[in-house]
Amino acid sequence: MNTDIDPLQVGAQTGLLWRHADLVLAGVGVATRIPFERPEGANTAQRQLRELMGDTELDRPGVGPVAFAALPFDRERNGELIVPSFVVGQDGAGRRWLTYTGNAPFDPGEALRAVEQVLADSDDQTPSASSYSVESAMAPEAWRDELVAVARDAISAGELTKSVVSRRLTVTADQDLPVATIVQNLVSSFPTAVVFNVEGFVGASPELLVSRNEDMVHAHPLAGTAARSSDPIIDNRKIANLLASTKDRWEHKITIDWLLDTLLPFCSYVDAEPEPSIVTLANVHHLGTLVEGRLRKPHPSVLELVSALHPTPAVGGDPQTEALQLIDKLEGEDRGRYAGPTGWVDGRGNGAFVVAIRSAEIDGPTAELRAGVGVVADSDPASELEETRNKFKAMLGAILRP
Repeated sequence: MNTDIDPLQVGAQTGLLWRHADLVLAGVGVATRIPFERPEGANTAQRQLRELMGDTELDRPGVGPVAFAALPFDRERNGELIVPSFVVGQDGAGRRWLTYTGNAPFDPGEALRAVEQVLADSDDQTPSASSYSVESAMAPEAWRDELVAVARDAISAGELTKSVVSRRLTVTADQDLPVATIVQNLVSSFPTAVVFNVEGFVGASPELLVSRNEDMVHAHPLAGTAARSSDPIIDNRKIANLLASTKDRWEHKITIDWLLDTLLPFCSYVDAEPEPSIVTLANVHHLGTLVEGRLRKPHPSVLELVSALHPTPAVGGDPQTEALQLIDKLEGEDRGRYAGPTGWVDGRGNGAFVVAIRSAEIDGPTAELRAGVGVVADSDPASELEETRNKFKAMLGAILRP
C-alpha cells in the first residue's frame, strides 16, 4: 500500500484509532456495529465478528476484520464493537496493510482513495480556541472531605479493603475542540502510552488491562502514584519513596493478587514479576507489574478476558461488589467510558484493551475529564486530592496546549 499514508494521522482524524509503539490501527468508515451485551455477551459478539472473516485464514493479529470498542465503566451497561470499512495497520517493524470489510467487491484503488481523502480533509483544520474555562463538578475541598475521607473511614471500619473514587472536570472552549490535534499532542507527550480515539473518547492510557495473542495473555496493571518533579534529585527521591511506600505497595498488591486469581482459571500457567517496577510518564510515576500467562484450550477471546477482568481493583476497589456499591453511593453519577475497557479485537479473538484512564469525552467545544485515586485505610485525603491534580495534567496539557 501507499507508504505515505500514516495510520496515526488517519485515526486521529476519523475517530477510530489505537496507537502503540508495536501496533497502530486506524479505521475509516463503519461497515457494521456489533452489539456487546454485558456482562455475558462476549462470546456472542466474538462469533459475529468471526463470521465476517468467512473462510479466510489469517496468521497475524490485527489483520482481517478488526473492531474497535470503548466500553462503559459499568460492567452491566451494554457496549458495541465498531467494525470499520477500512483499517490501516502498521506494526512495530514498519510494515503496513489495508483491510476492507464489506459486501461490495474490494477495489484497492477505491480503498486507497477513501483513506487519502481523510488525510486531505485534515488540512481543513478546526479554528483554534481563544478562550477556555475549566470547572470542577464538585468543589475540590468537598470532594476531599465527602468522598475520599468517607471512603477511607468505611475502609477503616472494615467494610472493604480499597475503593477508587474519581473526580470530574469540564473544559469548555469558545470553538469546537480539535480532536485530531489533541490526539497528536498526546502522542508527543506520552510516547509509551496507548493513545486511543474512539468516536470522541480520547486518551493516553499507560495501563494494559489485557492482551491476547493466540495462546498468550498479558496484563500490566498500575496502582500507586507519585508526581514527577523537574528536579532530577527530587524526582529520584520521589521514585525511591514510591517504591518504599507501604500504602502504595499494599494498594498495588491488592490488584496483582486479584488479577492472578481471576486469570488462573483461563490459564495453564500465569505469573507476575516478583517486584513492581516504576512506570514513568510525563506527569507522574506509577508502580507497575507485568503479568503473563499461557491460555488453556479452547482459548478465550480477548473479549471474554475483558469481561472477566474489568473492573480491576486499580479502578474499582476490593472486594469488587462492595467497592462498586460505594462508588455509586459517593459519586452519584455514571462514569461513562472513563476507566472502562478500550481497545481492539480481531476475528480470531486476538486483541488488546487498556483501562481508559487519562481520558476525555469530547463533544464539540466541551471535554469531560476524570481522575481517580485508590483509597485504603491509611490514605490522606489531601494527598489524594493533589494526586488528581497531577493526573489531570495529562489531558489538560493536550487540550490547552497552544
